Amino acid sequence: MRIVMIGTGYVGLVSGACLADAGHVVACVDVQADKIARLKAGEIPIYEPGLQDMIVRATSAGVLTFTTSAAEVVPSADCVFIAVGTPESADGAADLRAVWGVADSLAPLLDFETVVVVKSTVPVGVNRALSERLRSLTGRDVRVASNPEFLKEGHAVQDFTHPDRIVIGAADPAASARVRELYQAFLSPSVPILEMGWESAEMTKYVANCLLATKISFINEMANLCERVGADIQEVRQGIGHDQRIGFSFFAPGPGYGGSCFPKDVRALLHVSRDKGLQPRMLETVDAINTAQKSVLFHKLARHFQERLDGRRIAVWGLAFKPETDDIREAPALVLIDQLLRAGAVVRVHDPVAMPHVESRYGNRLEYAGTPLSAVRDADALVIVTEWPHYREVDLSDLKAVLGPHPVIFDGRNLWDARAMREAGFQYSGIGVK
Repeated sequence: MRIVMIGTGYVGLVSGACLADAGHVVACVDVQADKIARLKAGEIPIYEPGLQDMIVRATSAGVLTFTTSAAEVVPSADCVFIAVGTPESADGAADLRAVWGVADSLAPLLDFETVVVVKSTVPVGVNRALSERLRSLTGRDVRVASNPEFLKEGHAVQDFTHPDRIVIGAADPAASARVRELYQAFLSPSVPILEMGWESAEMTKYVANCLLATKISFINEMANLCERVGADIQEVRQGIGHDQRIGFSFFAPGPGYGGSCFPKDVRALLHVSRDKGLQPRMLETVDAINTAQKSVLFHKLARHFQERLDGRRIAVWGLAFKPETDDIREAPALVLIDQLLRAGAVVRVHDPVAMPHVESRYGNRLEYAGTPLSAVRDADALVIVTEWPHYREVDLSDLKAVLGPHPVIFDGRNLWDARAMREAGFQYSGIGVK
């Protein structure tokens, strides 16, 4: 099938590469000429395990191309995906200007049989409005389908090629059938294709992300309570996680969620709810808890040093909002860094892949370390914000040696057992642990 993917951001690039690797002929389109030039040269603008190899394989086979010209590829397409960003606007609503701009540019190029597939995360009602807009622009009905993505950064290629489910929202059975055909290579008896209306498909994406965000905020609030009452959230987590109704997924305490999805999607659904005359109390609380949680590590540091952080050298491990990605959008580490700099601390940072993005943001206001151990040398304290696996593998005797005679660790991800760390001579504080 001939596919055009409008937008080469995270979702568009992963989706295009995976569909091409499955045998479809895919053209990825972006208005940023420099980005397309880099992609043509084999330079991948995001870090995602497995993606580069897949793109090299698909481009070498001639089934994946990159262009700035939609006019060259859209008229012959069977499906045109809209995979542009819908960032948060000032009032919390999703900013849809890119979606409407793509729709307007597509209208004169669409073949009668082409299906327009909305991959972008859009509020309820956008697919219906898009259908009406394209009808107004073309003078005929254009097939429109909603196909929300459920990709976890750092695991996106695996998620796309081995999905839990495929959601298709459409008003036209032919549009739904076209999208269903696209995914045949990824299907197995355990993967349901869920066909529904536009509004239900749009809502499914938001409800999924907001529920996952709720789980994170809930366990973080319980972790903070555990510290106050003398319980250990790691033990409590075992006690609840083995209940099959609850499970362990997204129930690990930490310094709050970040990234490009959860924060903006919670606020977008907040905006929609209020716009419909509802008071979304749970979502308001989820957002408020997460905002407060991003300051937990700073408050722990400030209390330890009796509010005197000026001149203190603080090492920070982990800058991306989660492991296996270089994405620093809404990352808890950035909140901590800003607070430390305002308090006058000297901050030295390490991350396996995200440091270039952080350096472009902070410049020489930070020190940048090439290895985890060099980051903590002579530091007054180490703060762990992102749970990159190899941080857990650092030799603790080496870590203790470079931290100095009074090694202090604030572990935002509970990488190590607190009791064992204290017995080893560390002053160790995790999230919700005794």
